[in-house]
Amino acid sequence: MTEDSSRAAWLAQARSYLRHADPVLARLINDQPDFDPRAWMAQLPPMDLYGALLFQVTGQQLSVPATRRTLARIQALFGGHLPAPAELLAVDPSQLRQAGLSWRKISTLRDLATRLTDGRLDQDVLSILPDDELMAELTAISGIGPWTVQGAMLIALQREDVVLPGDLALRKAVQAAYQLDHLPAQEEVLAIAEKWRPYRSLATSYLFSAAFEPAEAPPVARPSNG
Repeated sequence: MTEDSSRAAWLAQARSYLRHADPVLARLINDQPDFDPRAWMAQLPPMDLYGALLFQVTGQQLSVPATRRTLARIQALFGGHLPAPAELLAVDPSQLRQAGLSWRKISTLRDLATRLTDGRLDQDVLSILPDDELMAELTAISGIGPWTVQGAMLIALQREDVVLPGDLALRKAVQAAYQLDHLPAQEEVLAIAEKWRPYRSLATSYLFSAAFEPAEAPPVARPSNG
């Protein structure tokens, strides 16, 4: 079986599961028969785990357009690409500040980059850790919270069972899809998402696609904070 056919079989299985598990998702899935949950990634620069974390940290508290503008300035600073850890450490932090990063975000990214270059963390090892262990390793760094790690899990590692309950955009998408008369709290989003396991990432993608213009990068890449 080729990778494409294997992916297609997985998608078919996951969609069937979600249809039966949740009538709201059944409607969203049936409304978009050709939906590709990974298509939005083509709008992003190539990213390893560090790049995805840089992307997530950059987007904390920023809108999607503001995040894109800051990332473009960072890429320009490094010859058109997102920097590897050693590259980021080699530039004067004031240049990152001029690119639009706050001092707090610069401190977070330099701390992460230092741990990756001095051997305390290894991207290859991190990439194969179970979700809870990966979360524990990365949230030990000041400025990296669960939503930041969860976004990186989706973008760089393509983990299949991730949900971002603290993301304001996802909460609004859940409110609209489930016709709630209030903005759901994180705990309510998690409770709704329980029925999506083990395909919470796919369910999340459908909710974002239903709430935002197709040309806009899904807000999963822009956590509200953390």
